[in-house]
Amino acid sequence: MQTKEKEEKPSFLESYFHLKENKSSVKTEILAGITTFITMAYIIFVNPNVLKIAGMNSAGAVGDAAAKFAVGTDPVVSSVFVATCLAAAVGTFIMGFYANLPFAQAPGMGLNAFFTYTVCLTLGFTWHQALSCVFISGILFIVITVTSIREKIVDAIPINLKYAISGGIGLFIALIGLKSGGVIVANQATLVGFGNFAKPGTLLTILGITITAILMARKVKGSILIGIIATTIIGIPLKVTSLANIHIFSAPPSLAPTFAAFDFAGLLSKGGTSIGGAILSVIMVVITICLVDLFDTIGTLVGTATKAGMIDENGKVLRMRKALICDAVATTAGSFFGTSTVVTYVESTAGVAEGGRTGLTSVTVGVLFILSLFFSGLVGLVPAEATAPALVIVGILMMSTIKHIDFDDFTEALPAFFAIALMPFTYSIANGIAAAMIFYPVVKIATGRQKEIHPLVYVLALLFILRYILLPLE
Repeated sequence: MQTKEKEEKPSFLESYFHLKENKSSVKTEILAGITTFITMAYIIFVNPNVLKIAGMNSAGAVGDAAAKFAVGTDPVVSSVFVATCLAAAVGTFIMGFYANLPFAQAPGMGLNAFFTYTVCLTLGFTWHQALSCVFISGILFIVITVTSIREKIVDAIPINLKYAISGGIGLFIALIGLKSGGVIVANQATLVGFGNFAKPGTLLTILGITITAILMARKVKGSILIGIIATTIIGIPLKVTSLANIHIFSAPPSLAPTFAAFDFAGLLSKGGTSIGGAILSVIMVVITICLVDLFDTIGTLVGTATKAGMIDENGKVLRMRKALICDAVATTAGSFFGTSTVVTYVESTAGVAEGGRTGLTSVTVGVLFILSLFFSGLVGLVPAEATAPALVIVGILMMSTIKHIDFDDFTEALPAFFAIALMPFTYSIANGIAAAMIFYPVVKIATGRQKEIHPLVYVLALLFILRYILLPLE
């Protein structure tokens, strides 16, 4: 009997992450983590490129957009590469071990652009001062999360809008995939149009979508990951997947150039000659960071959790407060390492689509970010054209939630439509949520149904209106 009891004793991974309870397995979770990582690994190369334009290089020159990032060519830029990996790993580990959720984190693309183009290039902050603002916003995030303000904001979102957010994110990430793969391009006459299918990169993306779609239709386990690998291999003869300068192992660069490189005193010299003007300027930057991160993260969490079925009978995201604490701590830690605001990544949906349901998926992603420090050459092997099909397929899967929206009720349908349509049309999750939250109380009040509006919805609507009036991002 004792031998039998020992054999039936659950493993550490099973007992810690509650795999059976979540109808998952170690193999499924690891596969999901690998899938999520591959779809978001681009950030470890793109983020240093974006922040370099803000002046994060040894020469300190601002706006050097022509300089191409390469690990090891510049001490500060290489440090940002390390900071990106570490910030992503720390945030994702916390998400896995503390919240037990399959969501990955990393420096956000929209927020690193805000850091560079608005805070540094437009407002004239140095990157040291901009990092200081990120740190302040991280501390503020922790405070409003611990006091449950962020969680209450999520709970106040109407159920139909939650379904709409999921569908909107699906369209948004599908657009990202089609754009990065060259299938959709800018067109002066029609705004957007088809790309050149004769180009190897565009052709590879289409082949990747086809392969992954066939695998999905046949319900092959791990079809998204298999599609990425197959597309990468096909990209070699098409000369899209580059094998040049591939190295197996390299020591991580130093983190010293950006670690805790804050300049709080310098913030007082911003915003005009007076201290009051400087403080106002800093407040505007911090509030903007908070607003964008708050709703991008909430949108991703709500949309992804809804698709994965990780919501309770009241439509609330399971362990939401813990997830938001992870986001807040990761942003604070990321500012110490030397990178812009950390957010929960939409690409987490790729792992969820592969069956990821617990924190073991996140832990797997975190481990891969740490390993990336030593295998940067291999991480860069997968071209954007190979990950683009995965985003398109996941976008299709995310769209399934819109069938639950009550389109027969126009007061629910209108804001839901704006959430779905404006995310891809404006290339922003936050904009889609903003339009939905503004129009929701408008149509409800107009039809005498204001009792259906949660008080926080009024607050959110007002904040969004003020944001676009006083804190424009463009």
